[in-house]
Amino acid sequence: MGALKSLAEDYAIIDTAFLQFCASRGIFSVEDFLIHDMYTLMASTEKLSNSDRLKQGINQLLLITETYHQPWMNGLVLLEDREQNKHYLPTGSESFDVLLQGGLREGHVTELVGPSSSGKTQVCFQIASNVALKKGNVVFFDSGNSFSPTRIKQMVTHISGLKENKANEALQQAMRNIECHAVFDMYALLDVLHQLKLNLKSQIGYEIRLIIIDSISSLIAPILGGSNAQGHALMVSVGYLLKELADRHNIAVVVTNHMVGGEGGNLKPALGESWKNIPHVRLQLSCNHATNNYAVCILRHPYMASGKSANFMIP
Repeated sequence: MGALKSLAEDYAIIDTAFLQFCASRGIFSVEDFLIHDMYTLMASTEKLSNSDRLKQGINQLLLITETYHQPWMNGLVLLEDREQNKHYLPTGSESFDVLLQGGLREGHVTELVGPSSSGKTQVCFQIASNVALKKGNVVFFDSGNSFSPTRIKQMVTHISGLKENKANEALQQAMRNIECHAVFDMYALLDVLHQLKLNLKSQIGYEIRLIIIDSISSLIAPILGGSNAQGHALMVSVGYLLKELADRHNIAVVVTNHMVGGEGGNLKPALGESWKNIPHVRLQLSCNHATNNYAVCILRHPYMASGKSANFMIP
């Protein structure tokens, strides 16, 4: 792809200040950029007055390079990959798993949408508990200080069905398998995701079964603001990064999204049309608080018909 300055005409964020920042670190071409440590590069912007804009430039350049370097694969290769490498992660709820024909698909980004108090965070806790209990590593991104070790403990104890002395051992193992990151803006999320990507590439034996972001909408919404092109570019960038991590490393990714008012006062998932096509699977949650019964409905799925639903309980 050549010199970075050749991209300046098409991408406003790659301006003189960004090119000078890169040049000061020996980055003059796309090739220089690709071999640079992204975590170090992001960190080096922190003390600069234009830190946010430089981070936007780095993420824009990552998106550009990922778009240009997608591997070519024929249909047979894709089919073999799906059949041999992509499996299901049970959610811990039998009816939920029956609806999804086994659970959450590895290699897919699954979005849980629903209004406030519909059970999105509780479902995330249950899925994380079930995967961690079965010795799978979980990375949990908490954007609202909602992660509750106490709630995880209750769920692990319930799911395991073990007596107290053995349940304690299972609990400790499950809690060790959950890595929680508090992230309060899009840039913090991207920083950790890029570091995660590097770790998965470079560390032999480093495996992750599940990534959860609760909630993706609270991180993305503040940067959109009307026709903010950079905000939309960052949103698409994080979406493609999640899909890449899911597909290349056979990870199930779960993100939560709130709902907003649409036409006729009907609720619809937030983040708009640009985000709508990022998740492979979109599930809507609801809760009857009088009976504490939850429901899940398929809004979109690559293999299943929309509209199918199931009721389930959360311990």
